[in-house]
Amino acid sequence: MAEIEPVLQVPLARRRRRVYARVMKLNRTVALVGMMGAGKSSVGRRLAARLGVPFRDADVEIEAAAGCTISEIFHRFGEPAFRDGERKVISRLLGESPHVLATGGGAFIDSATHDKLKQQAVTIWLKAPLELLLARTQRRDTRPLLRTGDPRATLERLLKDRSPIYAQADFTIDSEDGPHTVIVERIIAMLSDCGAYAV
Repeated sequence: MAEIEPVLQVPLARRRRRVYARVMKLNRTVALVGMMGAGKSSVGRRLAARLGVPFRDADVEIEAAAGCTISEIFHRFGEPAFRDGERKVISRLLGESPHVLATGGGAFIDSATHDKLKQQAVTIWLKAPLELLLARTQRRDTRPLLRTGDPRATLERLLKDRSPIYAQADFTIDSEDGPHTVIVERIIAMLSDCGAYAV
């Protein structure tokens, strides 16, 4: 019996090494882009948890850096000042180790931010139809660009203007009004296929 025991242990040790060696890891930051209400933050949190990496919300990071809400930044300093701060914050976040980054609706539209995201991250457009965006954005009054007399018309115009730029993302995935876990699994499949999430 004493001679058999080491023979049984060697294959077990090798199997364990093989399991550890095949652990998947994210090797590039994943940046979710798209309209307000597309689900970037909700999907992003679930995706980060599934991948075992940090989650960063650009809007939250901007508010932390500015010491006030995005609505207050727009009201006190205007959109150009907000975009300038957004560029700086996203540039800093892209310098961190691979993570999942949810960007604001206008971030990918800004040319400088757009270029940085394309160079330093895998960009994914969460594409959602107007009716779904409208339903989601009406739940909270925290969208400065929608504080107009006709939020629907504003949202429709923004979607029309921005969609051709969002379409320049590396991947596009439909953001449906259903379980976000389905979207997360689709994104992981895309990341695996392009080598961003691999052994």
